[in-house]
Amino acid sequence: MVSLNDIRSTFLSYFERQGHTVVDSSPLVPRNDPTLMFTNSGMVQFKNCFTGLEKRDYTRATTAQKCVRAGGKHNDLDNVGYTARHHTFFEMLGNFSFGDYFKSEAIPFAWELITKDFGVDKSRLMTTVYHTDDEAFEIWKKVGVPEDRIIRIPTSDNFWQMGPTGPCGPCTEIFYDHGDHIWGGPPGSPEEDGDRFIEIWNVVFMQNEQFEDGSMRALDMQSIDTGMGLERIAALLQGTHDNYETDLFKALIEASAQATGVDPYGDQNVHHRVIADHLRSTSFLIAEGVLPSNEGRGYVLRRIMRRAMRHAHLLGAKDPVMHRMVPALVQQMGQAYPELGQGQKMIEETLLAEETRFKATLDRGLKLLDEELDRLPEGAALPGESAFKLYDTYGFPLDLTQDALRERDRIVDTAGFDAAMAEQKAKARAAWAGSGEAADASVWYDIAEAKGTTEFLGYDTESAEGQIVALVAEGGQVEAATGTVQIVVNQTPFYAEAGGQVGDTGTITTDTGRARVTDTRKVAGVFIHFADVEEGKIERGQGAKLVVDHDRRSTIRANHSATHLLNEALREALGDHVAQRGSLNAPDRLRFDFTHQKALTREELAKVENDVNAFIRQNSPVETRIMTPDDARAMGAQALFGEKYGDEVRVVSMGRAPTGKGVDKNTWSIELCGGTHVARTGDIGAFVLTAESASSAGVRRIEALTGAEAMRELRRRDVLMSEVEGLLKTGEQDVLARLQAILDERKALSSEVATLRRELAMSGGPSASAEAREVNGVTFLAQVLSGVSGRDLPPLIDEHKARLGSGAVLLIADVEGKAAVAAGVTGDLTERLSAVDLVRAAVGKLGGKGGGGRPDMAQGGGSDASAAEDAIKAAEAVIGG
Repeated sequence: MVSLNDIRSTFLSYFERQGHTVVDSSPLVPRNDPTLMFTNSGMVQFKNCFTGLEKRDYTRATTAQKCVRAGGKHNDLDNVGYTARHHTFFEMLGNFSFGDYFKSEAIPFAWELITKDFGVDKSRLMTTVYHTDDEAFEIWKKVGVPEDRIIRIPTSDNFWQMGPTGPCGPCTEIFYDHGDHIWGGPPGSPEEDGDRFIEIWNVVFMQNEQFEDGSMRALDMQSIDTGMGLERIAALLQGTHDNYETDLFKALIEASAQATGVDPYGDQNVHHRVIADHLRSTSFLIAEGVLPSNEGRGYVLRRIMRRAMRHAHLLGAKDPVMHRMVPALVQQMGQAYPELGQGQKMIEETLLAEETRFKATLDRGLKLLDEELDRLPEGAALPGESAFKLYDTYGFPLDLTQDALRERDRIVDTAGFDAAMAEQKAKARAAWAGSGEAADASVWYDIAEAKGTTEFLGYDTESAEGQIVALVAEGGQVEAATGTVQIVVNQTPFYAEAGGQVGDTGTITTDTGRARVTDTRKVAGVFIHFADVEEGKIERGQGAKLVVDHDRRSTIRANHSATHLLNEALREALGDHVAQRGSLNAPDRLRFDFTHQKALTREELAKVENDVNAFIRQNSPVETRIMTPDDARAMGAQALFGEKYGDEVRVVSMGRAPTGKGVDKNTWSIELCGGTHVARTGDIGAFVLTAESASSAGVRRIEALTGAEAMRELRRRDVLMSEVEGLLKTGEQDVLARLQAILDERKALSSEVATLRRELAMSGGPSASAEAREVNGVTFLAQVLSGVSGRDLPPLIDEHKARLGSGAVLLIADVEGKAAVAAGVTGDLTERLSAVDLVRAAVGKLGGKGGGGRPDMAQGGGSDASAAEDAIKAAEAVIGG
């Protein structure tokens, strides 16, 4: 029997012999079509080739494209397992011409491959053409198809369009007759929806361009786009009418049977079919970095995973089983798709963690569902309020409730569910306290509610296409913008400031303009691209090309990964009491605050620096996994201070630990982290400590450089050492001792001056408004200080917070006309008020941008200290709501 792998190979080899370039399957998450949730056909990666926007070094291509249809317009999820040919994951075989050959070659290619290379009986085949396409009709006759088996179709079934406007053209399809023992009629007949005549190949003649006024003209570059479902042609060639009877699915169904201990045939077969199909889609998505979550692609993945897990539950599985089937999938498909083998460990861990967590939800939800149904009359629909209670209180999603009810011939009152959901959103909005100084917080909530949250693509790419869903300027939404604007896109590779890592910068380009992104932040799940339109204008609804500043992102990644190594090196040098208390990962430096009671000695600093560099030289891979926070902490993962974690976390591991050491006796650093990181520790380059100081009571601060910045610092030190050696040669034998004495004296004086400045500030000192006052129920203290530096402000904030007990503090230091700003919020208020918002509001008035930190402590700066009073008023407005 010809295997599915053989069929894929035969197809690609045939078209390679016909001068086509074999192109690898593109990712399941499309980078060039923001309107798609997942890649759902072979032509997606070639969209810009067909429109002429992209030129490649070939004009003929062939692919085996992995596809997912489980969300959005193309959603086959509910049918999977109950029909012979519906799948969430499938492979589309295709051949493509970009202005090279057309109908007279495409049709013979298809006919020759199917009838000769695949050996399909010609008498079982029939074709369709668009009713006005006489040219295609005549070509089919020429290759040997009788006229009575060439059917003219007058509907859109045989006319393909990319959208309301743009490239389009007629199609021709090839159907296979599975025999009169199966009900159904030929295409175009009243019985065409039956299963007797099955479409196996579709050839699109992309020959026209459609315009808004309904007119159409011939394209300058006429192209070919074809698609043949691998699973369908495999079923045909293996003598079955059912895709699930092919060799691949038989192997996966057998793996499901072994994992659950239930016979794969008979009444339980539908459960095994669902598990086998969903294993493919979930494994491929996880291998590409999609992880289960409560929104976007991650939600669709979770939905597929949990549907499969419920069917395992129905088979009586008491323990998680999905992860045990991954080796069988890798064995079947790993040769064609190496990413499965490369990601096998992560796939298994993700499936195990999700199924372990879900079993508790499932058991509780099904029990409550049974109780609700017992109260209803026989056959009555489940009230929407009950379904929403299962969803909102117990984490049982609507689609899972519907799937469970389907087997009991029950439905859900979806209108009632939607009404309960709308009521919850209204309550949440009324109580919501957002952030964002560039526009009123409700603007971002409006956008999140109307357009959904932003899909982040930036873990594995620095460029992507997106669709602009909103523009905000001067506090409100606009249709188009020039100048300064905040841009919201449905998906983005730009990292939004979080966890100590600064936001990305780069460019957003559309057909009408180009914007320079200066910062990226996130509010209510919406990524906000702060931008200046440099060319033309940007309009809402446009497609956009988003490109992250690669060099800047690279240095940020290096600093962030070095911070992880530094954290563990400090614990190794000083003890397990070391805990992170804040960090900054910027393009030019890193800063790390940690708990420790005294200054580090030279020996301790040297050990820390040497350890970090040793792990950089290892050049070991940096691995990311997904798991529950509890599981992550159980394996010793360190958590970021001030971060809030959901049901799943990203766990970043790096460095091979010396024997008997390390977090898990094997790995040096394991942390919960949502940031971006280098691929290997060697990408950090080098690590150089530049400063160690007190940050606040019981908290020390280390500052450091990596990569090129570290090398520049080392060269600067070399120059300084050369100068010292030159002095020694002059005969001044005690120059080092004298130099050290001068440096020690200077350090002592600096410390004394700083102490005096802090004491002066705390005693009242030069102040613009030193009196604490009540603002919206919050005690607010604001001061403008002179004679103190920005570094002096955090300890002053801590002292003011201690004196207030409960309240918020804003300090502005006038440093030679420029402003340093710090804000603090006591712990009891951080749920409703963030120091970051106070700093950013103040900085905006002081001629600066950004500012960051933690909810309880944040810092920033500006170029104009004379606007301090306006800055205080802006911060006060944030507190006032």
